[in-house]
Amino acid sequence: MNANVKILALNFPQFHPIPENDILWGKGFTEWTNVTKAKPLFRGHYQPQLPTDLGFYDLRLPEARQAQADLAREYGIHGICYYHYWLHGHRLLERPVNDIIASGKPDMPFCLCWANEHWTRKWDGLESEILVRQDYSDEDDLAHIRWLCEHPFRDPRYVRIDGKPVFLIYRAFRLPDPARTCRIWREEAYRLGIGEIYLCRMETFVDEIGDPTEIGFDAAVEFQPDWKNMGPPQRRGPFWRSLRKLGLSNRAFGNHRIYDYETVVKRMLRKEKPPYKRFPCVTPGWDNSPRKKTDGLIIRDSNPRLYEMWLTEAIRKFKPFSEDENLVFICALNEWAEGNHLEPCRRWGRAYLEATRRSLEGASLPETIKPVLKNSSRGREPAVPDWAKKKDPIRRSLNMDAASLFQRLRDLYSGSKSFNEEEKQLLQALDQKEVFIHLYNMASLAAERQDENAAFRLFLLIGGLMRGVNPDLAGKCHYKLALLSSPAAERKKHLEACLELYPEHRAARKLLYEIKENIATSAA
Repeated sequence: MNANVKILALNFPQFHPIPENDILWGKGFTEWTNVTKAKPLFRGHYQPQLPTDLGFYDLRLPEARQAQADLAREYGIHGICYYHYWLHGHRLLERPVNDIIASGKPDMPFCLCWANEHWTRKWDGLESEILVRQDYSDEDDLAHIRWLCEHPFRDPRYVRIDGKPVFLIYRAFRLPDPARTCRIWREEAYRLGIGEIYLCRMETFVDEIGDPTEIGFDAAVEFQPDWKNMGPPQRRGPFWRSLRKLGLSNRAFGNHRIYDYETVVKRMLRKEKPPYKRFPCVTPGWDNSPRKKTDGLIIRDSNPRLYEMWLTEAIRKFKPFSEDENLVFICALNEWAEGNHLEPCRRWGRAYLEATRRSLEGASLPETIKPVLKNSSRGREPAVPDWAKKKDPIRRSLNMDAASLFQRLRDLYSGSKSFNEEEKQLLQALDQKEVFIHLYNMASLAAERQDENAAFRLFLLIGGLMRGVNPDLAGKCHYKLALLSSPAAERKKHLEACLELYPEHRAARKLLYEIKENIATSAA
């Protein structure tokens, strides 16, 4: 195992009934209630996601907590970070952590993350229906830190950095004065004999990002998914019939925000390192549609191969700030109703756990990952591995002349031509991202043949098809269209479209600047 980093997996404890949830959701409600009622919303949508090895456990049972910890430890996970619900002195979902502290079992490192939000019906859009308010005061800050110092912080299993108990805050800027709260906590921890504490703010939303030391914290923890770096969601768009052929349900894509996991992974790997201490985080997926009838967030087509690539790169890039400041977080161990769990499920078994162990062991990446990983840097197109080419029913089109190639694509996506049974089966089996990558390469081939008319029509068609599926590639299509266009106003339109979809495209930004300068000079 990689001795330079320690993996902490977030743990959601809502797998046992509590009176507050009985009031909000009905008698006996647990997270499994959401999980088991889920249904697939479009072709290829993996729902419901159901457990295998650990079953539908109840975290009030010591056997369930022990099995959960044993499984995590077997695959190299150092410790578990439990969500902690303290609402002005009122604790919720507290039973698992209470029992862990009282019993001394399981013998596995743990820490807490304060999920400081109102207890509401926000999953079904009724966030204004507050059952327990999350209020703040100096007196509550003192009561909170006293409970922490009396119980979890004194536990020998509690995760520490240089002897300091690690405590995470989910929404630091929800605190009226974060710096004052940190000061109260630190002074009281010293007074109670705990000494220094190590406070981390989670970067959960756009307004929670920045230097943590400016508000009294020691470090930040990246949260995944990183909502501000997801790119535009997949949309219905003007080519909805084509998208339906590839399994995109119009209703689902209108009711929910849907993203592509591979695109998200590559965008996360392109993120700049911040100028302050931040521990990295990776997620095996995200799909909270079991909780939400509308306005859910789905990252489709996640798989252990891409997760392993992401975690491997996150570990490789992370340089621990000190011997103890070496934490890497995974969101999450068991967020079953949000589709981000390492625990074994019916589709993947233990594949995500096995990928986690391989990443820690520094094992060689599978061959199918290497081309994607190699080209995941800014401005590069992902290579198409051999296994994808073997399934491609339009592979032979690469050798067609430009006119025939265009006709083939138009027929394929307009439905104006019937295809034989073999072609239909191959098309249905294709991963849609691979289709669009091939189409982009075909358009580039037409441009290389100097058939500008055909190339222009191809990039226009493909750019529309890609817009809702792979925004980066759609943006690059518009850049190609700009190079093929005239006059300047038309080029400017395509460059602006490129930067809307792919803001990091430096060549497009530079060319747009030059065009605007020329237009301004001509006007003068």
